[in-house]
Amino acid sequence: MACLRCLTLNLWGAEPPLAARMALVTEGLAALAPDIVALQEVREIPGQLENQALTLARATGYHQVFAPAVAFAGGHEGLAILSRTPIAEHAAAELPHAQPTERRILLSARLESGVWLHTAHLNYRLQHGQQREDQVMALDALVSARATDAPQIIMGDFNARPDADEIRWMKGLVTLGGRRAVYQDAWDHVHPGQAGWTWAAANPYTAPLRFLTLDRRLDYIFVTPERRDGRGRIHSCRIVLDQPSPDGVFASDHFGLLAEVQFDATTGQG
Repeated sequence: MACLRCLTLNLWGAEPPLAARMALVTEGLAALAPDIVALQEVREIPGQLENQALTLARATGYHQVFAPAVAFAGGHEGLAILSRTPIAEHAAAELPHAQPTERRILLSARLESGVWLHTAHLNYRLQHGQQREDQVMALDALVSARATDAPQIIMGDFNARPDADEIRWMKGLVTLGGRRAVYQDAWDHVHPGQAGWTWAAANPYTAPLRFLTLDRRLDYIFVTPERRDGRGRIHSCRIVLDQPSPDGVFASDHFGLLAEVQFDATTGQG
């Protein structure tokens, strides 16, 4: 039974202490050994800061793709996907409500095995629920257009709690725009009813944005429905990169999420 170990992490850009944080992420990737890593808030500044996804890929041996979302500090901030196996193709698409300072995209990558993976980072303000609703509907349309025989995985920072309509819509629990989608929420599948906070008051790096509600689950791994033969089955999901180093450094202002998803058919099933 072959599973993909999938990790999502909002990297928190170039916020200090950057070198110490990047070292923690690098160490975490080595210890957790994910097959796929979805990164949000990835920065690159020519002449000042090498693309952070490229830095991590070089340190860990992953393949990587990056897509810029917005201009930032003379460079860009965007999304990235790292993979242990080669990436055959990738594409980025703009999501609704793009603004010069807040342009949201979906980055999609196809592995040589044919598996499609996606990462997104949605609008962050508490009052942007309507924008996020439009964004998840657009995201679903883009993912559906990539439909193959294999399950697909969507990872990222959705900036919404599990009880928000945009998240409930992803799980097939509410109708938006006359449509419904059906994805498995990896955390809720393994830990039904448990909080699973990834944006937590226990992390001191959340302090600059404490005008937002803390202690929320904002980061998700969604999987297309499980197949009769077991493909798409979620075997585990846990919060990771949630502990500080001995000197009090956290990897990011978000905690990471790691899930194991089955991609091989179970023997004897039709």
